[in-house]
Amino acid sequence: MKLILTQEVTGLGTPGDVVEVKDGYGRNFLLPRGLAVAWTKGGEKQVTSIRAARASREVKSLEEAQSIRASLEGRPVTLAVRAGKSGRLFGAVTTADVADAVIARGGPQLDRRKVELTSPIKSTGEYTVTVRLHPEVQAKVALQVVAAT
Repeated sequence: MKLILTQEVTGLGTPGDVVEVKDGYGRNFLLPRGLAVAWTKGGEKQVTSIRAARASREVKSLEEAQSIRASLEGRPVTLAVRAGKSGRLFGAVTTADVADAVIARGGPQLDRRKVELTSPIKSTGEYTVTVRLHPEVQAKVALQVVAAT
């Protein structure tokens, strides 16, 4: 099955890429979640618009990405969320929450789609979050989740 990716899929490609995947993976995972659309001859116009939007959002140079990584890895980010007495959260920490916490701390503007959580964060504690800044540069952000008072 030939698809056009609309969002980044780890291990598969970036938005605007035309990929060939197995029918079940495309039909049962990528298409229902809105990560891809079916490839058509008219879809080439859509590919150019997706690539133009991605180019405006992403970090332009490797040096800029490395400087952003240095600023992100320099200080831990603290995120205050509602939690019970045992430290269990009411809900979970999302990638948007992490991006907002970095911005509130005085860090760079991050796109929530560039933040990767290895597993859902559902309790207070210290976590390491990966941020993809550039295809060659990833930053490890120390995230401390605390109970809001």
